[in-house]
Amino acid sequence: MPEFRHGLVIGKFAPFHRGHQLVLDRALAACDRVSVWVYSRPDFPDMPSPVRRGWVREVYPARLYPQLQLLLDAPNPPLNGEPDGVHRAYVRTVLDSWGVQPDAVFTSEAYGDTLAEHLGVAHVMVDAARAAVPVSGTQLRADVHAHRGFLDPAVYAHFVGRIVLLGAESTGKSTLTRALGEAFGTTWVREYGRDVYERENGLLTPEHFLEIALGHRALEEEAARTPGVHRWVFSDTNAATTLMWSYLLTGTALPDLHALADACRDRYAHAFLCSTDLPHEQDGWRASTEVRAVQQAFIRQDLGTRGVPYRPVSGSVEARITQVRAALTP
Repeated sequence: MPEFRHGLVIGKFAPFHRGHQLVLDRALAACDRVSVWVYSRPDFPDMPSPVRRGWVREVYPARLYPQLQLLLDAPNPPLNGEPDGVHRAYVRTVLDSWGVQPDAVFTSEAYGDTLAEHLGVAHVMVDAARAAVPVSGTQLRADVHAHRGFLDPAVYAHFVGRIVLLGAESTGKSTLTRALGEAFGTTWVREYGRDVYERENGLLTPEHFLEIALGHRALEEEAARTPGVHRWVFSDTNAATTLMWSYLLTGTALPDLHALADACRDRYAHAFLCSTDLPHEQDGWRASTEVRAVQQAFIRQDLGTRGVPYRPVSGSVEARITQVRAALTP
């Protein structure tokens, strides 16, 4: 039988790490239900509270943990630096207004005893010495990539920068994408459109191009959540290029594809445009060298119209890797 009827876990969860998971696991094992309250003032602009709540829900999905309830933001929380007594009074007032009545608080913090006493509930201390999970949110915020092993892949994905490689046919995107992934010790994403193009024997409709954009985006998200990812995901093309191809090959494009192309403006941390200085290779699917030049011009024009900053890369694969590395080195 559970030790408690209703457990409460409070934290900044900035970011949500395995130490927090240890506390939550203990609460879930000991309680009929658990309420989780994420709050901080000031909030964290690069990971605001809805994002941090989303991490908890992704790691503890409702279908598997129906007993876990995520509480929403409460108005006017005290500043993080305010005395513990101010926070205790605030927590008590907000919980009463919400009708949330726990009989146990689970923490790994020194304030847990006095908070529980103020609420009139039990306190369960979990790994106070940080022996089981030797990390803190402060350490992670200082260098999230060095301590990524303390984060669930779903959480670390938030901090992984997406890098897109653009260019017309036969500009070396696919080769460079893979080479960059290997050189940086991280994951990369192939051009999903090629899969669909070959599957349909080149007979594509506007619906196929939307499928390509959605499928490619899904591959990027999957790559960012792969355990072997580190700092970057390198991606061969994006939805803006897919939009171009939809117009070139079908004369039109669906509204949803336009929306995905517009999202590319903010989706990628860096964009690199592969030069046409490589010899054109005909693989049975590609157009001519002249058409390649037209495609390249379209891509340049689109980047300019959308206001997307980009860096050209040229020369051999090794030279291009050097150029990308220089751009990504602080």
